[in-house]
Amino acid sequence: MFSDELEKISWEETTKAIYSKTDADVRRALGKKEHLDVSDFMALISPAAAPYLEVMARLSQKYTLERFGKTISMFVPLYLTNSCTNSCVYCGFHISNPMKRTILTEEEIINEYKAIKRLAPFENLLLVTGENPAAAGVPYIARALDLAKPYFSNLQIEVMPLKAEEYKELTNHGLNGVICFQETYNKANYKTYHPRGMKSKFEWRVNGFDRMGQAGVHKIGMGVLIGLEEWRTDVTMMAYHLRYLQKHYWKTKYSVNFPRMRPSENGGFQPNVIMNDRELAQLTFAMRIFDHDVDISYSTRESAEIRNNMATLGVTTMSAESKTEPGGYYSYPQTLEQFHVSDERKAVEVERDLKKLGREPIWKDWDQSFDFKR
Repeated sequence: MFSDELEKISWEETTKAIYSKTDADVRRALGKKEHLDVSDFMALISPAAAPYLEVMARLSQKYTLERFGKTISMFVPLYLTNSCTNSCVYCGFHISNPMKRTILTEEEIINEYKAIKRLAPFENLLLVTGENPAAAGVPYIARALDLAKPYFSNLQIEVMPLKAEEYKELTNHGLNGVICFQETYNKANYKTYHPRGMKSKFEWRVNGFDRMGQAGVHKIGMGVLIGLEEWRTDVTMMAYHLRYLQKHYWKTKYSVNFPRMRPSENGGFQPNVIMNDRELAQLTFAMRIFDHDVDISYSTRESAEIRNNMATLGVTTMSAESKTEPGGYYSYPQTLEQFHVSDERKAVEVERDLKKLGREPIWKDWDQSFDFKR
Protein backbone atom coordinates (compact mmCIF):
# COMPACT_ATOMS: atom_id res chain seq x y z
CA MET A 1 0.00 0.00 0.00
CA PHE A 2 1.17 3.51 -0.75
CA SER A 3 0.92 4.55 2.91
CA ASP A 4 3.92 2.28 3.56
CA GLU A 5 5.90 4.00 0.81
CA LEU A 6 4.90 7.44 2.05
CA GLU A 7 6.35 6.67 5.49
CA LYS A 8 9.77 6.51 3.83
CA ILE A 9 9.48 10.03 2.38
CA SER A 10 10.14 12.96 4.70
CA TRP A 11 7.92 16.00 4.17
CA GLU A 12 10.56 18.33 5.60
CA GLU A 13 13.43 16.87 3.60
CA THR A 14 11.35 16.96 0.42
CA THR A 15 10.55 20.63 0.96
CA LYS A 16 14.22 21.37 1.55
CA ALA A 17 15.20 19.45 -1.59
CA ILE A 18 12.73 21.38 -3.76
CA TYR A 19 13.99 24.75 -2.61
CA SER A 20 17.60 23.60 -3.04
CA LYS A 21 17.18 22.89 -6.75
CA THR A 22 19.49 24.91 -8.96
CA ASP A 23 19.49 26.31 -12.46
CA ALA A 24 21.58 23.32 -13.54
CA ASP A 25 18.99 20.92 -12.10
CA VAL A 26 16.24 22.62 -14.09
CA ARG A 27 18.21 22.55 -17.33
CA ARG A 28 19.04 18.89 -16.78
CA ALA A 29 15.34 18.04 -16.33
CA LEU A 30 14.36 20.06 -19.40
CA GLY A 31 16.98 18.25 -21.44
CA LYS A 32 15.45 14.83 -20.85
CA LYS A 33 13.16 13.60 -23.61
CA GLU A 34 11.41 11.04 -21.39
CA HIS A 35 11.77 8.96 -18.22
CA LEU A 36 11.82 11.92 -15.87
CA ASP A 37 11.92 10.97 -12.20
CA VAL A 38 10.41 12.75 -9.23
CA SER A 39 13.65 14.62 -8.60
CA ASP A 40 13.30 16.12 -12.09
CA PHE A 41 9.71 17.08 -11.33
CA MET A 42 10.87 18.79 -8.14
CA ALA A 43 13.32 20.86 -10.17
CA LEU A 44 10.59 21.92 -12.62
CA ILE A 45 8.24 23.13 -9.88
CA SER A 46 10.99 24.78 -7.87
CA PRO A 47 11.59 28.55 -7.72
CA ALA A 48 14.73 27.91 -9.78
CA ALA A 49 12.51 26.98 -12.76
CA ALA A 50 10.53 30.23 -12.77
CA PRO A 51 12.76 31.89 -15.43
CA TYR A 52 12.15 28.91 -17.74
CA LEU A 53 8.37 29.24 -17.88
CA GLU A 54 8.25 29.95 -21.64
CA VAL A 55 10.56 27.02 -22.39
CA MET A 56 8.38 24.77 -20.22
CA ALA A 57 5.24 26.02 -21.95
CA ARG A 58 6.61 25.10 -25.36
CA LEU A 59 7.65 21.62 -24.20
CA SER A 60 4.30 21.07 -22.50
CA GLN A 61 2.47 22.08 -25.66
CA LYS A 62 4.66 19.81 -27.77
CA TYR A 63 4.08 16.73 -25.61
CA THR A 64 0.36 17.44 -25.30
CA LEU A 65 -0.07 17.69 -29.08
CA GLU A 66 1.91 14.47 -29.57
CA ARG A 67 -0.24 12.47 -27.15
CA PHE A 68 -3.65 14.15 -27.26
CA GLY A 69 -3.73 16.17 -30.44
CA LYS A 70 -5.85 19.33 -30.18
CA THR A 71 -8.72 17.68 -28.33
CA ILE A 72 -10.20 18.77 -25.01
CA SER A 73 -12.41 16.19 -23.34
CA MET A 74 -15.50 17.80 -21.80
CA PHE A 75 -17.28 16.53 -18.69
CA VAL A 76 -19.95 17.69 -16.30
CA PRO A 77 -20.32 17.00 -12.56
CA LEU A 78 -23.61 16.20 -10.88
CA TYR A 79 -23.81 16.50 -7.11
CA LEU A 80 -26.27 13.87 -5.90
CA THR A 81 -26.22 14.90 -2.24
CA ASN A 82 -24.72 17.43 0.14
CA SER A 83 -25.32 15.15 3.12
CA CYS A 84 -21.99 14.48 4.82
CA THR A 85 -20.71 13.08 8.11
CA ASN A 86 -17.27 14.69 7.90
CA SER A 87 -16.03 17.93 9.44
CA CYS A 88 -13.60 19.17 6.82
CA VAL A 89 -12.85 22.71 7.96
CA TYR A 90 -12.60 24.12 4.43
CA CYS A 91 -15.74 22.56 2.93
CA GLY A 92 -19.23 24.01 2.67
CA PHE A 93 -20.76 20.55 3.18
CA HIS A 94 -19.18 19.87 6.59
CA ILE A 95 -21.51 18.36 9.16
CA SER A 96 -21.65 21.40 11.46
CA ASN A 97 -22.67 23.82 8.75
CA PRO A 98 -26.34 24.76 9.25
CA MET A 99 -27.85 24.06 5.88
CA LYS A 100 -30.60 22.07 4.30
CA ARG A 101 -29.34 18.62 3.32
CA THR A 102 -30.50 17.13 0.06
CA ILE A 103 -30.33 13.58 -1.28
CA LEU A 104 -31.76 13.39 -4.77
CA THR A 105 -34.52 10.88 -5.41
CA GLU A 106 -34.51 8.66 -8.48
CA GLU A 107 -36.98 10.95 -10.21
CA GLU A 108 -34.88 13.99 -9.40
CA ILE A 109 -31.71 12.26 -10.63
CA ILE A 110 -33.33 11.50 -13.97
CA ASN A 111 -34.56 15.09 -14.25
CA GLU A 112 -30.98 16.27 -13.65
CA TYR A 113 -29.67 13.94 -16.36
CA LYS A 114 -32.20 15.27 -18.83
CA ALA A 115 -31.41 18.88 -17.91
CA ILE A 116 -27.69 18.29 -18.42
CA LYS A 117 -28.29 16.81 -21.86
CA ARG A 118 -30.16 19.97 -22.80
CA LEU A 119 -27.08 22.07 -21.98
CA ALA A 120 -24.71 20.30 -24.38
CA PRO A 121 -24.10 16.79 -25.76
CA PHE A 122 -22.21 15.68 -22.64
CA GLU A 123 -21.32 11.97 -22.52
CA ASN A 124 -18.80 12.20 -19.67
CA LEU A 125 -20.62 12.42 -16.34
CA LEU A 126 -19.04 12.74 -12.90
CA LEU A 127 -21.32 11.79 -10.00
CA VAL A 128 -20.38 13.50 -6.73
CA THR A 129 -21.61 12.90 -3.19
CA GLY A 130 -20.75 13.96 0.32
CA GLU A 131 -19.58 11.17 2.60
CA ASN A 132 -22.70 9.66 4.14
CA PRO A 133 -22.56 5.91 3.45
CA ALA A 134 -25.66 5.15 5.52
CA ALA A 135 -27.92 7.46 3.51
CA ALA A 136 -26.11 7.54 0.14
CA GLY A 137 -23.82 4.55 0.07
CA VAL A 138 -22.87 1.98 -2.55
CA PRO A 139 -26.45 0.81 -3.36
CA TYR A 140 -27.51 4.43 -3.91
CA ILE A 141 -24.50 5.14 -6.13
CA ALA A 142 -25.05 1.91 -8.08
CA ARG A 143 -28.63 2.91 -8.75
CA ALA A 144 -27.56 6.38 -9.91
CA LEU A 145 -25.10 4.75 -12.32
CA ASP A 146 -27.82 2.45 -13.67
CA LEU A 147 -30.12 5.42 -14.23
CA ALA A 148 -27.36 7.28 -16.06
CA LYS A 149 -26.70 4.62 -18.69
CA PRO A 150 -29.42 5.73 -21.14
CA TYR A 151 -28.02 9.28 -21.10
CA PHE A 152 -24.21 9.05 -20.75
CA SER A 153 -21.57 6.69 -22.12
CA ASN A 154 -18.77 7.41 -19.66
CA LEU A 155 -19.46 7.36 -15.92
CA GLN A 156 -17.13 8.42 -13.14
CA ILE A 157 -17.63 9.01 -9.44
CA GLU A 158 -16.16 11.25 -6.77
CA VAL A 159 -17.45 9.80 -3.50
CA MET A 160 -16.11 8.50 -0.18
CA PRO A 161 -13.26 5.96 -0.47
CA LEU A 162 -14.67 2.43 -0.80
CA LYS A 163 -13.53 -1.14 -0.32
CA ALA A 164 -11.96 -2.84 -3.34
CA GLU A 165 -14.94 -5.17 -3.68
CA GLU A 166 -17.29 -2.17 -3.65
CA TYR A 167 -15.38 -0.50 -6.47
CA LYS A 168 -15.54 -3.79 -8.33
CA GLU A 169 -19.28 -3.99 -7.76
CA LEU A 170 -19.77 -0.50 -9.17
CA THR A 171 -17.82 -1.38 -12.32
CA ASN A 172 -20.58 -3.91 -12.94
CA HIS A 173 -23.02 -0.98 -12.96
CA GLY A 174 -21.09 0.90 -15.65
CA LEU A 175 -18.47 2.69 -13.55
CA ASN A 176 -15.50 3.71 -15.70
CA GLY A 177 -13.46 5.95 -13.43
CA VAL A 178 -12.98 7.21 -9.90
CA ILE A 179 -11.69 10.61 -8.81
CA CYS A 180 -10.44 11.09 -5.26
CA PHE A 181 -8.66 14.10 -3.79
CA GLN A 182 -6.18 13.27 -1.08
CA GLU A 183 -6.49 16.98 -0.22
CA THR A 184 -3.02 16.95 1.40
CA TYR A 185 -0.29 14.35 1.81
CA ASN A 186 0.97 16.06 4.98
CA LYS A 187 0.05 13.33 7.43
CA ALA A 188 1.13 15.39 10.45
CA ASN A 189 -1.39 18.13 9.65
CA TYR A 190 -4.06 16.09 7.89
CA LYS A 191 -6.14 15.64 11.06
CA THR A 192 -6.24 19.40 11.58
CA TYR A 193 -8.27 19.80 8.39
CA HIS A 194 -10.29 16.60 8.83
CA PRO A 195 -10.97 16.31 12.57
CA ARG A 196 -13.97 13.96 12.46
CA GLY A 197 -15.63 11.39 10.24
CA MET A 198 -14.21 8.68 7.99
CA LYS A 199 -12.22 11.27 6.08
CA SER A 200 -10.12 11.84 9.20
CA LYS A 201 -8.52 8.42 8.63
CA PHE A 202 -5.45 9.31 6.56
CA GLU A 203 -4.36 5.77 5.66
CA TRP A 204 -7.85 4.72 4.60
CA ARG A 205 -8.02 7.61 2.18
CA VAL A 206 -4.51 7.45 0.73
CA ASN A 207 -4.74 3.67 0.26
CA GLY A 208 -8.08 4.02 -1.51
CA PHE A 209 -6.17 4.42 -4.78
CA ASP A 210 -4.62 0.98 -4.27
CA ARG A 211 -8.10 -0.44 -3.77
CA MET A 212 -9.25 1.19 -7.02
CA GLY A 213 -6.34 -0.40 -8.82
CA GLN A 214 -7.00 -3.79 -7.25
CA ALA A 215 -10.62 -3.55 -8.41
CA GLY A 216 -9.53 -2.91 -11.99
CA VAL A 217 -11.01 0.59 -12.24
CA HIS A 218 -10.34 1.82 -15.77
CA LYS A 219 -9.28 5.36 -14.86
CA ILE A 220 -8.12 6.90 -11.59
CA GLY A 221 -8.13 10.63 -10.95
CA MET A 222 -5.86 12.21 -8.33
CA GLY A 223 -5.51 15.64 -6.81
CA VAL A 224 -4.47 17.79 -3.88
CA LEU A 225 -6.31 20.87 -2.67
CA ILE A 226 -3.98 23.78 -3.25
CA GLY A 227 -4.13 26.06 -0.22
CA LEU A 228 -3.83 23.70 2.72
CA GLU A 229 -0.09 23.08 2.80
CA GLU A 230 3.10 24.02 0.91
CA TRP A 231 1.90 23.28 -2.58
CA ARG A 232 5.24 22.28 -4.06
CA THR A 233 5.71 19.56 -1.46
CA ASP A 234 2.13 18.33 -1.74
CA VAL A 235 2.25 17.92 -5.52
CA THR A 236 5.64 16.21 -5.24
CA MET A 237 4.03 13.63 -2.95
CA MET A 238 1.31 13.22 -5.57
CA ALA A 239 4.01 12.67 -8.21
CA TYR A 240 5.51 9.91 -6.05
CA HIS A 241 2.01 8.46 -5.70
CA LEU A 242 1.38 8.59 -9.44
CA ARG A 243 4.59 6.75 -10.23
CA TYR A 244 3.78 4.13 -7.59
CA LEU A 245 0.32 3.51 -9.03
CA GLN A 246 1.61 3.35 -12.60
CA LYS A 247 4.10 0.69 -11.54
CA HIS A 248 1.61 -1.46 -9.63
CA TYR A 249 -1.55 -0.92 -11.74
CA TRP A 250 -0.08 -0.32 -15.16
CA LYS A 251 -3.25 -1.13 -17.10
CA THR A 252 -5.06 1.79 -15.48
CA LYS A 253 -5.18 5.31 -16.93
CA TYR A 254 -4.57 8.32 -14.71
CA SER A 255 -5.60 11.95 -14.45
CA VAL A 256 -4.47 14.76 -12.17
CA ASN A 257 -6.11 17.95 -10.97
CA PHE A 258 -4.79 20.92 -8.98
CA PRO A 259 -7.85 22.73 -7.61
CA ARG A 260 -7.03 26.00 -5.90
CA MET A 261 -9.08 26.64 -2.80
CA ARG A 262 -11.99 29.00 -3.29
CA PRO A 263 -14.37 30.53 -0.75
CA SER A 264 -16.80 28.06 0.86
CA GLU A 265 -20.01 28.69 2.76
CA ASN A 266 -18.72 27.61 6.16
CA GLY A 267 -17.79 30.93 7.64
CA GLY A 268 -14.34 31.94 6.72
CA PHE A 269 -11.62 29.30 6.37
CA GLN A 270 -8.85 31.02 4.48
CA PRO A 271 -6.14 29.24 2.46
CA ASN A 272 -2.83 28.85 4.23
CA VAL A 273 -0.98 29.05 0.92
CA ILE A 274 -1.86 31.10 -2.15
CA MET A 275 -0.82 29.84 -5.59
CA ASN A 276 -0.86 32.54 -8.25
CA ASP A 277 -1.68 31.98 -11.91
CA ARG A 278 1.95 31.88 -12.97
CA GLU A 279 2.67 29.14 -10.43
CA LEU A 280 -0.36 27.16 -11.56
CA ALA A 281 0.94 27.36 -15.12
CA GLN A 282 4.40 26.24 -13.98
CA LEU A 283 2.92 23.25 -12.17
CA THR A 284 0.80 22.31 -15.18
CA PHE A 285 3.78 22.45 -17.54
CA ALA A 286 5.95 20.53 -15.07
CA MET A 287 3.37 17.75 -14.79
CA ARG A 288 3.07 17.42 -18.56
CA ILE A 289 6.85 17.31 -19.01
CA PHE A 290 7.09 14.80 -16.15
CA ASP A 291 4.38 12.55 -17.59
CA HIS A 292 3.45 12.98 -21.24
CA ASP A 293 0.43 10.66 -21.01
CA VAL A 294 -1.36 11.76 -17.85
CA ASP A 295 -4.69 13.53 -18.34
CA ILE A 296 -4.57 17.04 -16.83
CA SER A 297 -7.95 18.41 -15.80
CA TYR A 298 -9.11 21.95 -14.97
CA SER A 299 -12.50 22.52 -13.37
CA THR A 300 -14.68 25.62 -13.32
CA ARG A 301 -12.93 26.66 -10.09
CA GLU A 302 -10.50 28.36 -12.49
CA SER A 303 -11.33 31.46 -14.49
CA ALA A 304 -12.31 31.42 -18.14
CA GLU A 305 -9.12 33.31 -19.00
CA ILE A 306 -6.69 30.83 -17.49
CA ARG A 307 -8.68 27.84 -18.75
CA ASN A 308 -8.54 29.22 -22.28
CA ASN A 309 -4.82 29.87 -22.02
CA MET A 310 -3.97 26.46 -20.60
CA ALA A 311 -6.19 24.63 -23.10
CA THR A 312 -3.50 25.26 -25.71
CA LEU A 313 -0.55 24.42 -23.47
CA GLY A 314 -1.21 21.28 -21.44
CA VAL A 315 -4.74 20.82 -20.16
CA THR A 316 -6.66 17.95 -21.77
CA THR A 317 -9.93 17.75 -19.82
CA MET A 318 -12.36 20.45 -18.67
CA SER A 319 -15.72 20.68 -17.00
CA ALA A 320 -18.26 23.20 -18.24
CA GLU A 321 -21.39 24.92 -16.85
CA SER A 322 -20.85 23.10 -13.55
CA LYS A 323 -23.29 23.31 -10.66
CA THR A 324 -21.80 22.42 -7.29
CA GLU A 325 -25.10 22.13 -5.46
CA PRO A 326 -27.25 18.95 -5.43
CA GLY A 327 -29.92 19.17 -8.08
CA GLY A 328 -28.49 22.43 -9.37
CA TYR A 329 -29.34 21.80 -13.02
CA TYR A 330 -33.09 21.34 -12.51
CA SER A 331 -34.45 20.29 -9.11
CA TYR A 332 -32.90 22.73 -6.64
CA PRO A 333 -31.12 25.53 -8.49
CA GLN A 334 -30.82 27.67 -5.35
CA THR A 335 -29.38 25.04 -2.99
CA LEU A 336 -26.21 25.95 -1.08
CA GLU A 337 -23.22 25.07 -3.25
CA GLN A 338 -20.03 23.37 -2.08
CA PHE A 339 -17.82 26.11 -3.54
CA HIS A 340 -18.21 29.05 -5.90
CA VAL A 341 -17.33 28.44 -9.53
CA SER A 342 -15.17 31.00 -11.28
CA ASP A 343 -15.86 30.17 -14.91
CA GLU A 344 -19.58 30.80 -15.30
CA ARG A 345 -19.76 30.44 -19.07
CA LYS A 346 -22.39 28.24 -20.65
CA ALA A 347 -21.15 24.95 -22.05
CA VAL A 348 -21.79 26.18 -25.60
CA GLU A 349 -19.72 29.29 -24.86
CA VAL A 350 -16.83 27.17 -23.62
CA GLU A 351 -17.10 25.12 -26.81
CA ARG A 352 -17.11 28.25 -28.95
CA ASP A 353 -14.07 29.71 -27.21
CA LEU A 354 -12.10 26.47 -27.44
CA LYS A 355 -12.80 26.22 -31.15
CA LYS A 356 -11.60 29.80 -31.62
CA LEU A 357 -8.34 28.68 -30.02
CA GLY A 358 -8.00 25.86 -32.51
CA ARG A 359 -9.01 23.19 -30.03
CA GLU A 360 -11.63 20.49 -30.59
CA PRO A 361 -14.01 19.87 -27.67
CA ILE A 362 -14.85 16.17 -27.38
CA TRP A 363 -18.13 15.44 -25.63
CA LYS A 364 -17.94 11.65 -25.63
CA ASP A 365 -15.41 9.54 -23.76
CA TRP A 366 -11.93 10.52 -24.94
CA ASP A 367 -10.62 6.99 -24.32
CA GLN A 368 -13.25 5.62 -26.70
CA SER A 369 -12.42 8.14 -29.40
CA PHE A 370 -8.64 8.04 -29.62
CA ASP A 371 -5.70 5.77 -29.16
CA PHE A 372 -4.16 6.45 -25.78
CA LYS A 373 -0.43 5.79 -26.11
CA ARG A 374 1.50 4.34 -23.18
